[in-house]
Amino acid sequence: MGVKMTYNSPVILTFTLVSFLVVLVSIYLLDLNIYLASPGHFKWTSIQDYINLITYVFAHETSGLTGSKFAHFVANFTIILLIGPSVEEKFGAKRLLIMMLLTAVVTAILNAILFGDNIVGASGLALMLIILGSFTNYKKGEIPITFVVICIFFLGNEIIDAFSDDRISQFAHIAGGVSGGFFGFYFNRR
Repeated sequence: MGVKMTYNSPVILTFTLVSFLVVLVSIYLLDLNIYLASPGHFKWTSIQDYINLITYVFAHETSGLTGSKFAHFVANFTIILLIGPSVEEKFGAKRLLIMMLLTAVVTAILNAILFGDNIVGASGLALMLIILGSFTNYKKGEIPITFVVICIFFLGNEIIDAFSDDRISQFAHIAGGVSGGFFGFYFNRR
């Protein structure tokens, strides 16, 4: 009896493959980050700024500052590939795609309004999935202890790290985590 490979998590796997291709092109051919980064100063008349409210999650820092040109990508997608499939199975592909799009857009808009910096990467989506992961065995009328502990560990750490000058957008992480908590409660109460 043979073993069959399955495309078991279409949203997560497709997102991973597209992001990996963007990183490869950025490292070896043309730095796509300048074209895909979220708008730091949003221009309401710019179609490109609207597109970049979503495209920035496919781009990742490739300057090699942390020792590997793939470090940012690997850090995000280790989490996304570990947690994403169970979240996609629990909430469904369509809902997960909607949650990812809303988290990306809201994070980019708030980042532009509050900080005026361009951002790249899927870190906010990774934190959203971490928080949503704590809802995979949620029962109505309960607050999962895993949700509370994850919020303390991950979001607490991001709030503390927000005061360091490390070129990482802790705000994107926090926005992703808050989005994950919101979606977890919203979709589980229905």
